[in-house]
Amino acid sequence: MVRCLFCYLFLLAMMPLPAQSDPLPIGVVGLTHSHVHGLFNSLERGDVTIVGIVEDNDTLVQRYAEQYGFSTDIVYPTLPEMIAARQPAAVTAFGSIYDHLNIVETCAPLGIHVMVEKPLAVSLEHARKMEALARQHGIHLLTNYETTWYPSNHRAREMVRDSAIGAVRKVEIRDGHRGPKKIGVEPEFLEWLTDSTLNGGGALIDFGCYGANLMTWLMDGHKPETVTAVTRQLQPQNNPDVEDEALIILTYPGAVALLQGSWNWTIGRKDMEVYGLDGVIYADNAHDLRLRTPVDYDGFTEEVLKLEDRPAPYDNPFAYLAAVVRGEVEVAPTDLSALENNLTVMEILDAALRSARSARTVTLR
Repeated sequence: MVRCLFCYLFLLAMMPLPAQSDPLPIGVVGLTHSHVHGLFNSLERGDVTIVGIVEDNDTLVQRYAEQYGFSTDIVYPTLPEMIAARQPAAVTAFGSIYDHLNIVETCAPLGIHVMVEKPLAVSLEHARKMEALARQHGIHLLTNYETTWYPSNHRAREMVRDSAIGAVRKVEIRDGHRGPKKIGVEPEFLEWLTDSTLNGGGALIDFGCYGANLMTWLMDGHKPETVTAVTRQLQPQNNPDVEDEALIILTYPGAVALLQGSWNWTIGRKDMEVYGLDGVIYADNAHDLRLRTPVDYDGFTEEVLKLEDRPAPYDNPFAYLAAVVRGEVEVAPTDLSALENNLTVMEILDAALRSARSARTVTLR
């Protein structure tokens, strides 16, 4: 018996290990969006490798090259030049939101997949053009949000589906910080983030999209019936051309949502509260979650959870991109990164902008 066990263990040790996939070759389009630091800091995972970069700001290129140790030989002034020389399987967009359409127009006919930073597009018109190109040429078009990778949000959705709080009646989602200038974003980022053309707006676009994305996901892809929005400019000295405060109310059959996207929070936040008939879930940040169950009028019992990171590739946008492109992960239409979800996000943001300008509720059809 011992000899058989020894032989089995010996043969097991001699078997070759499963081959690990080579890193997915990707291109980086733009370096002005500071979220690109997340990509450079993820490279050691081995999910992707940067084969080319598009950026015409030489000073910015030099700064990043010195910080992350890449050769400027892989940097090109235009996207077509980079694609011709480096042939990436996918590209990630880290420039202005306005650039997203042009990136898809260039990449889709060549079969190159695209991941953009939130939101999907600078406008609903751009988003629909991007959708048509992605479908025509069969590419993946993904949108990355920081909150997509929060285990707290995923546990909250599991609790909703398991009826831990009963039927959902109200959701409040809060996102933002003190404002781009106040928190000291890099000057190249600030230049377009506070430009109504290049960013499509201010805080409503920058942070309202998080709530629209999460709410569409919680509602299994169903669109709201109405959108009502109020915007204000509370820091005209810092954000002279765009709104820095946005309150968006969404109505659904049997439920309402309040999305608060702001550049006026005293402390930065990305949190969500989901109220059901029988309880409430507080997703306080990426890893902290509380479940409260009511007792009498204002009493409650509380379960406090400290969550671990989600398993790979669902813990990192670039691991996820690689898995999707390789066919290891199938993107459902309701998923947070999915094109369908983010088209609904753009419909909500478009309606919110129209509502704020007209001071009227907008009905979605």
